[in-house]
Amino acid sequence: MYDHIIPPFTRSLKALDAILSKAEAHCAAKKIDPAVLCAGRLAPDMLPLTRQVLIACDHAKGAAARLAGAEVPSFADTETTFAELRARIARTLDVISGFKAADYEGAAARTITVKAGPRELTFPAPVYLASYAVPNFYFHMTTAYDILRHNGVELGKADFLGA
Repeated sequence: MYDHIIPPFTRSLKALDAILSKAEAHCAAKKIDPAVLCAGRLAPDMLPLTRQVLIACDHAKGAAARLAGAEVPSFADTETTFAELRARIARTLDVISGFKAADYEGAAARTITVKAGPRELTFPAPVYLASYAVPNFYFHMTTAYDILRHNGVELGKADFLGA
């Protein structure tokens, strides 16, 4: 499971950091208040960019910890600026980089329970990984990318995929 979590989430979080850096530069070049992009949404009933980034980070650290049988670190959701969002990504990368392949021995036999709003969802670990953690991570990462792209930040597929 390590190979399905840590390397791809690390690459994607680094790509998200680079995307936010491009968004900051875009704001400076176009004289746009960065708060406008941070509060940007694709639709009125969707969460803003800041929440998309926070939730992507939460799914990355949550999957890494839960599947390793560890406690999920709790981060306060107070980030509102590009700098704060990038710091959140850095903290998330620090958390997930602490896990090693050996931490996932026996992970496939675990049962994972997560809170989703008022509900508790329980999954066999492989189902959690493939049907919940990974799709949710990429949904929120994609939505963050789409919000910025929709608002004129020059991004392409290579930015999303990362190095």
